[in-house]
Amino acid sequence: MSLDLPLIWAGIIATAVLLYVLLDGFDLGIGILFPFAASPQERDVMMDSIAPVWDGNETWLVLGGGGLFAAFPFAYSALMPALYLPVILMLLALILRGVAFEFRHHGRTRGKAFWTAAFAGGSIAATLAQGLVLGGFIQGVTLEGRAFAGGPFDWLTPYSLLVAVGLLAGYTLLGATYLIWRTEGELQVRARRWAWISAGATAALLAVVSVATLLAHPRIAARWGFENGAFDLATLAPLAPIPLLGLVGLGVVILGIRRAHQATSLMGAYLVFLSGYIGLAVGFFPNIVPYDMDFRQAANADNALGLMLVGVVILLPAILGYTAWVYWLFRGKVGSGDAGYH
Repeated sequence: MSLDLPLIWAGIIATAVLLYVLLDGFDLGIGILFPFAASPQERDVMMDSIAPVWDGNETWLVLGGGGLFAAFPFAYSALMPALYLPVILMLLALILRGVAFEFRHHGRTRGKAFWTAAFAGGSIAATLAQGLVLGGFIQGVTLEGRAFAGGPFDWLTPYSLLVAVGLLAGYTLLGATYLIWRTEGELQVRARRWAWISAGATAALLAVVSVATLLAHPRIAARWGFENGAFDLATLAPLAPIPLLGLVGLGVVILGIRRAHQATSLMGAYLVFLSGYIGLAVGFFPNIVPYDMDFRQAANADNALGLMLVGVVILLPAILGYTAWVYWLFRGKVGSGDAGYH
């Protein structure tokens, strides 16, 4: 029996994107929260908490983007022209953020303030750009054959802006719950307060985005059994566990914040994101370019996919193992008395 290589590669890329969102989401969230810290010392602790892992988290973005280019070149050639501007904004913001991360430690008074602002600004800009990419993707891409036939600003709509703001709230929640896990004292108390606010904002915006998606995108609505202003229960019932997973996740977040459990609230936030991610997958699958190109139509030749799969089978366990080891090694609390990353 031969392997279904396009399906395997679709799964690899989908997993890489999910891992990027879950892992890089919290360190972008910490950058978003940077302006709200009480002192430079608190910002130092916040930065030290992600220092061993932040650049490794972005490995999954490279795997997702590189995998799309190599495994699904027709999808890449259609999506990139449609989303060039927000993608470039995201990359520039991530570069600025990375430079600020390294330079802030060496800055004096004015220099440190500048790089602090750059780190926060880069985090916010990268998050908003990712939200615009996601919103533009959900809206769909205009194709003629396999080529992009739309305009350079098709992605910029009220819907994509709403998605961007929602992602900003979601990443803030990930950052706040991560700080609950990794910090202590006054900063942890402050992180719990941030988590309350961002959890409420995330829940509200997720609900608004979900309703807007059903109303604005009939093909996704049909997948969820929503047509002519009503739900078809026969279609909706098998999918009901997906939003229920999000509600459970929100409950776990609240429980973790209330009881100050170490990683409970972060795990709950992950469940909320997982619910949203699976919900989107249900709305799109098997399309990889909404809504006119599925992953089989976009796939590279099987011999190319097979050759690349050999490399992934070798490298992916190493990446996963190293990532797990780093998180285990730096699993303890981070305090102001620690030596820090540099």
